[in-house]
Amino acid sequence: LGQCVVGILRVFYSPRRFPLDEFFLFLQRTGLEAIPIVGLLSFLIGIVLAYQGVNQLERFGADIFTVDLLAIAMFRELGVLMTSIIVAGRSGSGFTAQIGYMKLNQELDAMKVLGVNPIERLAVPRILALLVALPLLTFYGSIMGIFGGAFMCQHLMDLSMTQFLHQLKLAMKPWTFGTGMFKAPFFALVIGVVGCYEGFRVSLSADSIGQKTTQSVVKSIFIVIVLNAIFSVLFSYGGI
Repeated sequence: LGQCVVGILRVFYSPRRFPLDEFFLFLQRTGLEAIPIVGLLSFLIGIVLAYQGVNQLERFGADIFTVDLLAIAMFRELGVLMTSIIVAGRSGSGFTAQIGYMKLNQELDAMKVLGVNPIERLAVPRILALLVALPLLTFYGSIMGIFGGAFMCQHLMDLSMTQFLHQLKLAMKPWTFGTGMFKAPFFALVIGVVGCYEGFRVSLSADSIGQKTTQSVVKSIFIVIVLNAIFSVLFSYGGI
């Protein structure tokens, strides 16, 4: 983590050393290419939340508050959490496998001989790309979850889109949307650092790549969930 932070600071101090082509390549792989799966899963999660919300709240005549439940769940918690889990399994494992394969082929040793810092060349572009991509994917996933919930509410409650948007506006508090977006860069940093770290730890055997890739996904998801719980407690104590 320390080496990655130093590498990122060096990029801002000397932008010419930054591999811009690789940054945009990883931005495409981690962000643009992840849009279909993030959108589909978020849409389905929104449908499930709306269905369960209507099913439970209509017993008390409060099914309209399903919209509130949907907004709070997607924007504060599930939007960023599910997106991070998807990215950890999809991109974090890719970082580990790519760097591990380069270490297996002794390409990292060759870079050191040529005077190239592997952290700055390999880890920093991936982490920075993830820091840009994950917040955007979080926003997109949250919106798709809301659309999924709106679709289900229209069928279960005969709630028009105008009524849905009106109730959604009433449910949105100042920090409802900002909470999830605030957590996204921290989760991106965790996924990127863990993915690259496990890649550099690969030993000179083919089995090691599979083992470290698995560890990368498990550790990333575990730390993301723990961080999410910590943020939830802190926000609760702060009245956010």
